[in-house]
Amino acid sequence: MNYRFCPFCGYSLKTIMEDKKKRWHCSVCDKTHYLNPTVGVAVILLSQGKLLLVKRSKGISYENQWCIPCGHVEWGEDVREAGKREFMEETGLEVEIGPVFDVHSNFHNPKQLTVGIWFWGISTGGKLMAGSDAQSVRFFPLDAIPEKMAFPTDLFVIDRLRWCVSSDNLPNF
Repeated sequence: MNYRFCPFCGYSLKTIMEDKKKRWHCSVCDKTHYLNPTVGVAVILLSQGKLLLVKRSKGISYENQWCIPCGHVEWGEDVREAGKREFMEETGLEVEIGPVFDVHSNFHNPKQLTVGIWFWGISTGGKLMAGSDAQSVRFFPLDAIPEKMAFPTDLFVIDRLRWCVSSDNLPNF
């Protein structure tokens, strides 16, 4: 993403070198604008050794591919509250957010970098159904994950989950 104009005053931005990196700078406001990744959250729900995944809807990014239920943290929103909200929106289930399971930098889309936080979750209610940006939701055995996964980092998380399950190293919360 390349900014062309200052979001504060509208003046044209120029590139400067800072810390050996190109940065966008406004000479009128004397502000340097940084490109920072957004924060994504995902919730891991296991039931009888199976992982809940959602198949992404047509018309959204990575359509027809599977992922651990996830989404972006909104401005001013707590990461755990975002996890609850996104999980409900995609699966129809209410969830209690547990400890952080994993954190990864996501580089699969160079135009939209994110930092993902995967939380453990426990279902506390609701009705399992595909939400607004999911066309399907279902549990998969950890050794039978769909081939079409949307995010490479979900595969890292699933590999770690397999290890935790096989070594009986799951958290109690």
